[in-house]
Amino acid sequence: MVIRSFEQRLERLVEGAFARAFRSGIQPVEIGRRLVRALDDGSALDVNGTNVSPNHLTVALSPDDHTRYASMRDGIIAELSQLARSHTRDHGRTFVAPLLIELADDPTLNVGMCRVDAKFDETTTASSRAWLELPDGQRVILGDHAVLGRLPESTVVINDASVSRRHAELHPYGDGHLLIDRGSTNGTMVNGRAIDECGLVDGDEIVCGHSISLIYRRN
Repeated sequence: MVIRSFEQRLERLVEGAFARAFRSGIQPVEIGRRLVRALDDGSALDVNGTNVSPNHLTVALSPDDHTRYASMRDGIIAELSQLARSHTRDHGRTFVAPLLIELADDPTLNVGMCRVDAKFDETTTASSRAWLELPDGQRVILGDHAVLGRLPESTVVINDASVSRRHAELHPYGDGHLLIDRGSTNGTMVNGRAIDECGLVDGDEIVCGHSISLIYRRN
């Protein structure tokens, strides 16, 4: 079921010019299947008896396939990350640290070949290179969890009556963040579109309620 949902999202992502690019070489769906297999094969029990999945996964591709994926790298990683999270959750497992998925170039692989290396890595900080840019140019560095809202303890305090107390949250997602609206009264928008949740990419504009714009940045 998780793989089927992944396939349906990929059909929307890989279309038009992108679809033509993927007529040869390794297919995104096959990478997803290899990723799921690596998660299952690498699962283990930690010292507390908790069932955990590897959190650092490197997808090795042939040089040609790696080049083919370069133009939509962020989208593919975001979908693979969602797949990994859903599959891990559905199997009653968790991650020991933030999930990090990378695409790598391996000259020993031929076109159409793929290898997924999975390991446990408690030092991963997939979101440490991201920040929110405020209208005055100030930067708010994002960690593994951030809250946007009127509450004084929020990561970004927005003093606007149209903004809920705990309006939205950001969580690690692939090598960036997932923005989640927390049932706010006036909604959350990304690039002018109302969202319930949305994977962010560099340059996305976030507006909570009718407040100021926040720009998501990532190195």
